[in-house]
Formats: sequence, C-alpha cells, structure tokens
Amino acid sequence: MKIPQSVQIIGAILALSAIAYRLANATQTTRTTPQQSQSGTQPTYFVEHPDHIQPGLAFHGRWATVANPYAGNKQRIDEGAKLFISYNCMDCHGADGSGAMGPSLQDNRWHFGGTDGDVFQSIYEGRPDGMPSWGGRIADDQIWRLVAYVQTLSTGHSVSTENFTGKTIARSGH
Repeated sequence: MKIPQSVQIIGAILALSAIAYRLANATQTTRTTPQQSQSGTQPTYFVEHPDHIQPGLAFHGRWATVANPYAGNKQRIDEGAKLFISYNCMDCHGADGSGAMGPSLQDNRWHFGGTDGDVFQSIYEGRPDGMPSWGGRIADDQIWRLVAYVQTLSTGHSVSTENFTGKTIARSGH
C-alpha cells in the first residue's frame, strides 16, 4: 500500500516537532566525581574558556575541575617524553618543545590556556590552524602523560618570544 506524499510530509513534520520539543526541554548535567577507569575510558570534561562559546544547550552549572593524575610523577613524565617523540609532536613543537611550525612549549605562554585541563583539551580536541585532534586516537591516560611532560618543558628556560600580535616579549625565566 502506497502512502500519499502529503501524509508522509505531515508525519515527518510531527516527528521533527517531537524531537525539537524533547531537545528544548532537555537539561545538561555534569559528573562531579571522576571515577577510576580503564585506559581510554576516562570521562571527558568540558573546560571553560570564557572567550569561546560552547556549542549545544545552555549550561547552567559549574564547570568540572580537571586534575592531571600524573602531575609531578617522574615515571609518567618520562613516558610522556617518549610519547612526545613517538607521536611526532616534536615535528611541529621542536625536539625540546622550543617551537617549529607549531608554538613553543617552553615560553609558558598558552594561546588556549595552560592549565593541565586546558592542555589536555588542546591535545584531545585539537586547535584551529594546525593542531590535530588526538582524542579517540590515543588513550586518555597517554594524553595525561603528554600533558605532564609538556608542563615540564618551560622549567628553567629563559625564552624571548613574539606575542600573538608579533611584538617581541623578553622573558627572564620561569
């Protein structure tokens, strides 16, 4: 039996209306306590960037605070250094993080934020104009190891760099 086209159109309109109504009444929730999990299954949190508008429903809660489980762990930092090489991070950021076609990681200046959560998000989601998204390609615990390593690259360096407008900024150490 063939359904007339006008009935199909009305059915489609009703279905889309039901979906729109459901989405309009949806609420966004967050997890407040991270759970220990297997590698690569750790929940992903949104990190607030006041200069950027998050897509999706309006958020009416507190942003999750993300802490690196490997911060300060010498063994995990060393593993992060090996991952930095094996994932070819050095091709863009330089062998010692001094910068190449990608930004320096030694000058302690972060275009998208320098907290552990910000750096994790940059690696996980990627950034416009060059930084690829590694989320889903490598395990979250490996990203945390990379973050732990990257956070050590500015230690003990006195770096002069250009700011994002091209003006040279003299650094006197970190």
